[in-house]
Amino acid sequence: MLRSIWSYRGFISGSVKREFQSRYRNSLLGAAWTVLNPLAMIVVYTVIFSQVMQAKLPGVNNGFAYSIYLCAGVLTWGLFSEITGRAQNVFIEHANLIKKISFPRICLPVIVVLNAGVNFVIIFGLFLGFLVLSGSFPGITIAAILPVLLIQIAFAVGLGMIVGVLNVFFRDVGQFFAVLLQFWFWFTPVVYPLAILPEWAQHYISFNPMVPLIVAYQDVLVHAKWPQWDTLLIPLLVSIALCVIGMRLFRKRVGEMVDEL
Repeated sequence: MLRSIWSYRGFISGSVKREFQSRYRNSLLGAAWTVLNPLAMIVVYTVIFSQVMQAKLPGVNNGFAYSIYLCAGVLTWGLFSEITGRAQNVFIEHANLIKKISFPRICLPVIVVLNAGVNFVIIFGLFLGFLVLSGSFPGITIAAILPVLLIQIAFAVGLGMIVGVLNVFFRDVGQFFAVLLQFWFWFTPVVYPLAILPEWAQHYISFNPMVPLIVAYQDVLVHAKWPQWDTLLIPLLVSIALCVIGMRLFRKRVGEMVDEL
């Protein structure tokens, strides 16, 4: 399968490039919107929460702390939701391509991940620039972002593959997952600190595999400290299991997709 992906790397890179260009084809500012949109979000969060609402995080003196906390959660959750959200419909959206052209179908999820990755790199790069300008850059601990990011991507890919394949055969799966994502967001400490919840709520939310990942980002970016690596073991094992299940399901059902589409 890896050999197939490598053989069709031109098709994959061309698809990523075309999708990026088509997004801004008829706009006056073109690709500049990839910078302006996330920049506007960061500015709004900073002005509203730091200056207007003067929101504070318990135990953190930095005036930008809550804005950084919010961006750390929202930006990384956005990567997860974009990969899973697009993966659930990737085979349905490319039904005509699948029926007319012979190519490894695994290329489609790869294109989804690369497109989401390009968007994330641009947005997160701007966020890091904001951290530097505000004097909040975490220093060497920023290196911890990479392993956490890899676990999150693996988790999103495995889950997205499962939902994407099932959605071809049972269209309610995609509708249900879209609703689930909305609830999932609010059951993850993205906009609120985990510590403000009652102990019984923290206990139940701890079963959410996204919680250790989001908390790890917040530890690095807000508190400039290394993540608690032991808490990432469960998300890592879940990510591996989902990737294995997703690939097995894909390989088993890929031949039947054309008839269903």
